[in-house]
Amino acid sequence: MISKRKLSVSENKESLTEDASEARKQPLSKKTKKSHVHNEVEENDNIFVKFLKASGITLKTGESQNQLAVDQIVFQKKLFQTLRKHPSYPTIIEEFVSGLESYIEDQDSFRNCLLSCERVQHEETSTGTSYCKSLIKLLLGIDILQPAIIKVLFEKLPEFLFEKVNSDGISMPRLIISQLKWLDRVVDSKDLTTKIMQLISVAPLCLQHDFVISLPEILGDSQHADVGKELSDLLTENTLLTVPILDVLSSLQLESKLLSKVRQLVMGKLSSVSLDDLPVIIKFILHSITPTDALEVISELREKLDLQHCILPSQFQVSLSRLRNKGQTSFSGNQENSSQDCVTLLFDVIKSAIRYEKIISEAWIKAIERTPSEAEHKIFDLAMLLIIYSTNTQTKKYIERVLRNKIRSGCFEEDLLQGTFYIHNLEVIGALVTHVCSGNEVEVDAALDVLLELVVVSPSAMRLNAVFVKGILDYLDNMSPQQIRKLFCILSTLAFSKEHEASSHIQDDMHLVIRKQLSSTIFKYKLIGIIGAVTMAGVMAADRSRSSNLAPESGELSSEQCTQVTSLLQLVHSCSEQSPQASGLYYDEFANLIHGRRLAPEALEWLGQTIFSDFQDAFVVDACDVPEGDYPFPVKALYGLEDYDSCDGIVINLLPLLFSQDFVKDGSTLTLQESDQKLVSPLCLAPYFRLLRLCVDRQHNGNLEEIDGLLDCPIFLTDLEAGERLQSMSVKERSFLCSLIFLTLNWFREVVNAFCRQKLPEMKGKVLTRLKHIVELQQLLEKHLAVTPDYVPPLANFDLETLEETPHTSTAVSAKIRMQGKTGGKKRKADGGKTSSPDVLSKDDNSECDPTLAERSQQEKEFRGKEEKTSVSLQNYHAFFREMDIEVFSILRCGLVTKFILDTEMHTEAAEVVQLQPPELLFLLEDLTQKLDNMLTPVARRVPFLKSKGNRNIGFSHLHQRSASEIAFRVVQLLNPMCNHLENIHNYFQCLTAENHGVVDGPGIKGQEYHTMSSCYLRLLQIFHGLFAWSGFCQLQNNNLLYSALGILTSRLKPGQRDQSMEELLRQSFHYLQNFHASIPSFQCALYLLRLLMVILEKSTAPAENKRQIASLAKQFLCRVWPSGEKERSSIPNDQLQALLGIYLEHTDSVLKAIEEIAGVGVPELINSPKEASSSTFPTLTWTSFVIFFRVMMAELEKTVKGLQAGTAADSKQIHEEKLLYWNMAVRDFSILINLIKVFDSRPVLFACLKYGRLFVEAFLKQCMPLLDFSFRKHREDVLSLLETFQLSTRLLHHLCGHSKIHQDTKLTKHVPLLKKTLELLVCRVKAMLILNNCREAFWLGNLKNRDLQGEEIISQNSQESPANESEGDTSFQGAEGGEEDKASDGEKERESDEDESDDD
Repeated sequence: MISKRKLSVSENKESLTEDASEARKQPLSKKTKKSHVHNEVEENDNIFVKFLKASGITLKTGESQNQLAVDQIVFQKKLFQTLRKHPSYPTIIEEFVSGLESYIEDQDSFRNCLLSCERVQHEETSTGTSYCKSLIKLLLGIDILQPAIIKVLFEKLPEFLFEKVNSDGISMPRLIISQLKWLDRVVDSKDLTTKIMQLISVAPLCLQHDFVISLPEILGDSQHADVGKELSDLLTENTLLTVPILDVLSSLQLESKLLSKVRQLVMGKLSSVSLDDLPVIIKFILHSITPTDALEVISELREKLDLQHCILPSQFQVSLSRLRNKGQTSFSGNQENSSQDCVTLLFDVIKSAIRYEKIISEAWIKAIERTPSEAEHKIFDLAMLLIIYSTNTQTKKYIERVLRNKIRSGCFEEDLLQGTFYIHNLEVIGALVTHVCSGNEVEVDAALDVLLELVVVSPSAMRLNAVFVKGILDYLDNMSPQQIRKLFCILSTLAFSKEHEASSHIQDDMHLVIRKQLSSTIFKYKLIGIIGAVTMAGVMAADRSRSSNLAPESGELSSEQCTQVTSLLQLVHSCSEQSPQASGLYYDEFANLIHGRRLAPEALEWLGQTIFSDFQDAFVVDACDVPEGDYPFPVKALYGLEDYDSCDGIVINLLPLLFSQDFVKDGSTLTLQESDQKLVSPLCLAPYFRLLRLCVDRQHNGNLEEIDGLLDCPIFLTDLEAGERLQSMSVKERSFLCSLIFLTLNWFREVVNAFCRQKLPEMKGKVLTRLKHIVELQQLLEKHLAVTPDYVPPLANFDLETLEETPHTSTAVSAKIRMQGKTGGKKRKADGGKTSSPDVLSKDDNSECDPTLAERSQQEKEFRGKEEKTSVSLQNYHAFFREMDIEVFSILRCGLVTKFILDTEMHTEAAEVVQLQPPELLFLLEDLTQKLDNMLTPVARRVPFLKSKGNRNIGFSHLHQRSASEIAFRVVQLLNPMCNHLENIHNYFQCLTAENHGVVDGPGIKGQEYHTMSSCYLRLLQIFHGLFAWSGFCQLQNNNLLYSALGILTSRLKPGQRDQSMEELLRQSFHYLQNFHASIPSFQCALYLLRLLMVILEKSTAPAENKRQIASLAKQFLCRVWPSGEKERSSIPNDQLQALLGIYLEHTDSVLKAIEEIAGVGVPELINSPKEASSSTFPTLTWTSFVIFFRVMMAELEKTVKGLQAGTAADSKQIHEEKLLYWNMAVRDFSILINLIKVFDSRPVLFACLKYGRLFVEAFLKQCMPLLDFSFRKHREDVLSLLETFQLSTRLLHHLCGHSKIHQDTKLTKHVPLLKKTLELLVCRVKAMLILNNCREAFWLGNLKNRDLQGEEIISQNSQESPANESEGDTSFQGAEGGEEDKASDGEKERESDEDESDDD
């Protein structure tokens, strides 16, 4: 069986031999073993036949196979013994071979000897005829016969070189050569090699190919070098054998020099080879690459190899045209399929190479990365990046960075992408559909965005593959609302395009899915149906004047189309009217269509006729119709902006609607005036109004005069300032008031969204008033929430994400009450007081961790006064507020500090002055900050592909329907008014500082206005930072926007200047922002100002000067006394201090001098000051913040020395001296920092010392020790001084290791083994340096005792033992006193610490 497998090697031609053999075996297998009618046994008395028969082989004549009666190994052994023991040995071998020659003179007999034998077994043990080797193969396996048999074969072979293949399909030359393959042992391999190479030189071309391919299977490893040289010579003589020769050379073990020579020869022919030969040639080139020449070879390869050459675009274009024409022949199609197979094989070869050879993938990426211009990039570059990305997981981040940089620099543009994928539409769309169905949020979003783009730019190609996209409908369950909108937009665009007749099946499927989802009783699926139906309706009734892909003909919608849209929307309305959440989502989705101007005006006619009356009937009542009933609170019309008579005007009927929803459903009775008014949920008030105002805005081109009464009309509420009564209310009543405030706030938010763009001055003044009401209500809401724990507000955003994931809403006071209940209980228990018994807790139905009602009531009274100043943060309730539109921020154009009389441009000229106050400004800035943080991703916070960003869409559904570029453009338009506010706040703090005569905690610092203005300052800096740090500015298409933004900042400093360079704009913008440092009110503001300046600095090409200015500002902020917060110890958060200190050390000219100043000046001042005081030079350095300073300084010191080049002996003397001086300063700083642990021995300080101390020692070994090797002789004293200083530090590190073990601190001890190993390496390295400089006698060893941080010896159980035993250490960590020292004494000896290796780590 083995020989049968080996005979059928890899060539299809050679398989004919096996087929012929099998064909001959078939009739034999049908015969019985006893009947051999046509089988004639060779009757001959010569030595050859007799010996074979005696050994177990019977020769047959004719077409019959030779028969083997014994096992093959037994036959070979018998024949070998027969020949070896014959009296005439070795003459008998010549007679045996002579008999063989005589026998094979007959061609049929020769062929039988070359074909496999038939294994004959006894009937009782026979399991069938097994496949055996041929007779010649068996004889070649006998060493004493092999040379003679090989000689016979090569003498016989030329007879058949030029003969045609026999009628049975057997090629005799190939059959003869196959006998030489996979021999167990070759006796004379050199002779065999010579014969084969001679044969190849004279054989015909077709046989030359087969003979060359067979070489690796015939030759031994010892002949690879000789064969490789001969094949390389043959390659230059006969180019037709290039492919088989290269294929063989790839399989041989050859010297790199020879491979390089052949590779250069082949590389020159690369552009002229045929596509069929390309995979083998590329395989050889990649196989011959070495680490030293990888980049050079790959660079040359990518220059000469182009994907267009591989793909043959003309053939594929012809094939596409032929697919459209019927009746063509299949020859061209087969040729194109062959070409495609070659391309596939080529990429398989490349993928295999980069999968197993890391140097190839790295070199290929570097070659592409180093290609500078767009013109030099090819399709093959992008294809290779994608192949390496999918094959080698370790290079994914590297490739992502290269792709981003190439796209930003304009090297990879749309033409390159189209050239790469234009013939792979089906594969691309199939891959995108796979990504959509993956379930990963980021992956799904990216794939849907691409599909949405393809629908627009290539609708015809998408229609051909619409069946794949339609399959995504089965994966709706795991999609977010925004993803569902995108999917239905894609499908609807395909279904209702110009060729909509061909897409009717998509329409049918979409209608079925939508109706099924709308009729579902599960709320989640109903919402999916609503989103899909409204999206589809929007595509069906799209504005034909804005799109050419969706219209069967231009012009207005037909009556039939309007009817279809109307019936679909009415279906949605009827299916959602029973659910307030579903209705709210329907109104919001419909409003989004109108807001995006994606709905034709004709489709709004029926809506305009009904929506206004429906809204008025549902939510609006006359002012004189005061509701009567059993309400828990008196009903009043509040927040009206006009003075109406008692029976004039309208009122929003909010409280009665909320009461009917919350109380009536619980069984309470309600008495109302009999009317035809339909009661609806107040949850729909805000979304319904949004739909109404957008409809009116669209129909009247932005004029909202028809509904302007809703801006100033009052609301039926009650007195929300409950005061002392709030504590006495029931939980249900307090929850009712909270819901009332939430609904009122959301109503005002939508009112401000609606009327913020109105031009009339009177309307602007009313909008400002409503904004003031929002701020007041939010402050009131915080007080109500503080006493209403576990309250869940009414929904304001009705998408799936909000319903599935409820944000954390537990209030601060509730958490504090519970914490006090736990800690208080512990204190009472410790004091012997009574604790809450299980019996008492069992009477309450609350959870186990909650205090009892009596305890909570008491604690609420105790905390009532304290929590008034620290109200509950509304950030936890962000999802329960209506979203503010981006257009609202046009209000920022109003004044802030100076009271302006409203003029015709911004306000009305009225007696009452209305202005934007600091609380309203802060409200707008906080909301804008959240929007920018959500939309404008900074460069430093890029989310990797396939990694989820988390749920960031809650409360930003409308925002996410806009692009990041649009949001950035809107913010740039607001830069001028925001600069006005920034300058006004700057002047405010400047004046306040002057009034206080520079006193930090002067009058007014603790006031509410001060904190509000400080918060506004911070938000403005955050907005500026969020804008300029946006990663989109790295893209070429946004350069103009960045130029405009910088121009606005520059104009504040030097107005009137135009046509300035980008670099000049950056410099002027930097100076403008830098001027605000004098008025910075808080440490966090200082940090964001520095970050903003750093962002501007990163975009500059000459950052040196500005970098020093950032370091100067950072130092000023560190040396400044900041206003203390309510808690003295937490006035500066640790993360902010760490960030600002890191900025200072990263931007300063000399990190070592800066560290020495802090550690050598500031820290001693701190040590000599009281515990509550700080350093006089660095007021931010306190006993509490020391660990931050220490950790940052240690990290920056290690980072600095690690980046210093080690240098070489060839460097100049000046360079050696400079580097030696640098390392002296670094070691001195390290020594100062390490010795501080004697005073500051807290666990975080020791942890930082262990971690960064080891890293510093490692850097010293790698960067400094090579410098000392060739500096020792010239600067002996300096080197010894450096090592002596460093020795004191490493000794203290050794003491720290012992301290960590004595205290059994696992967090510290996990760093001990690596540190001790590094210290041991240091000792060995110093000894090697001394030996290198012929100063071995200066090295001596001593015992280093374990000591604590104060230098006191650690007493162990072996302390009384001899020094010899001491040095051996102890198995206990307390008894380990092993160590070594090498000391420099009088300039001749050196001393370094080492540790005992036998410590039990």
